[in-house]
Amino acid sequence: MSENLLEVRNLTKHFTLHGDFVSRMAGKSQTLKAVDGINFAIKSGETLGLVGESGCGKSTVGRTVLRLLEPTDGKIEVEGTDITTLDKPSLRDFRREMQIIFQDPYSSLNPRMTAGGIVEEMLRVHGIGTPAERKERVAELFERVGLRKAQLESFPHEFSGGQRQRIGIARALALNPSVIIGDEPVSALDVSIQAQVINLLMDLQAELNLSYLFIAHDLAVVEHISHRIAVMYLGKIVEYTDKKTLFTNPQHPYTEALLSAVPVPDPTIKRKKTILQGDVPSPIKPPPGCHFHTRCPYAEERCKVEEPALKEISPGHTVCCHLR
Repeated sequence: MSENLLEVRNLTKHFTLHGDFVSRMAGKSQTLKAVDGINFAIKSGETLGLVGESGCGKSTVGRTVLRLLEPTDGKIEVEGTDITTLDKPSLRDFRREMQIIFQDPYSSLNPRMTAGGIVEEMLRVHGIGTPAERKERVAELFERVGLRKAQLESFPHEFSGGQRQRIGIARALALNPSVIIGDEPVSALDVSIQAQVINLLMDLQAELNLSYLFIAHDLAVVEHISHRIAVMYLGKIVEYTDKKTLFTNPQHPYTEALLSAVPVPDPTIKRKKTILQGDVPSPIKPPPGCHFHTRCPYAEERCKVEEPALKEISPGHTVCCHLR
């Protein structure tokens, strides 16, 4: 049996776009390659950080892994079971194993339900416990995430942003999952609140042996919480290694550029910044060859015509670049 709790193989998610009325009448369509054949694995009790610019496909990966979006191709194995082959009743049982914390703590909570009711709904839908047992479980979850029992009957608008995200975390914990996907769970919060929520997630991981797929664009946050990091660009993983190696010895030009943009708190330290030219190409019509060559300061002629493969350059460190 694999030592990995979650294993993703050749995961692909393409969207068909039919365009305007004229295009639809003519039967013309385009394919948006949001996720284009990626591989990663997460061990029990481990956090994998998934980083990249907005629009690179990070959130689509998270939602496809949960099968909130149906994958176009590939396998998603949870404890050795390929969940892409499961029908809806069987998949319902696996929902207990994998949960998600959404990015926006405002729109992800039902404004017409009390905070306690939002968390209890998970237990009720899965038929867990009696009403009294469910209420007791919700009260325990509130205390575990730093909320008070007195707040169970309050509505979402009565909470701050950080408190709302704690409700989202309590909801994710309700079914005792083994994997939680955090879809930029702290990006909408103030910096001081971000630190509190990140520390809470790390404490819960240590206490409950949780595994996280932590999606973010803030490398400072990812460095703090992750064990390994995957860097995405235009639907593909371009570098994949442990946290220490990525921050001390980045090998892909895109990773170098991302790291150079991270602010340094010490004003006496001078660091060369890599400024990427141009915009991210469209995933509808990505560039030929290496998708990054249009912005890469080291691009050669080969990069413009031949797509590089993701190769291992040292144990546990894989890079998608002709120059490595």
